[in-house]
Amino acid sequence: MNTAQITLDPADAARLVKPWYREPWPWILMAGPFAAMVGCFITIYFAMTQFATQPIQEGVVKRGLVIEQTASGAAASPAPAAASPAAAKP
Repeated sequence: MNTAQITLDPADAARLVKPWYREPWPWILMAGPFAAMVGCFITIYFAMTQFATQPIQEGVVKRGLVIEQTASGAAASPAPAAASPAAAKP
């Protein structure tokens, strides 16, 4: 029987490339964005579970997404019709 010997030259060994998931650099580069995503999810979890029912401070009115500070002597919800010029017209 004739058996052939396979030998690799140093130049041929350099051409052998590992798949991308076997290299460390893609994983190192993906670690930063992955850590940021984990931190984001943790922050959202804490915001929803611990601070969602926290009351607004006294003297502050929330209208939709806007939070306004009221006058110190005024009631919690001032009359918005008095400030509107369209409401003053007969």
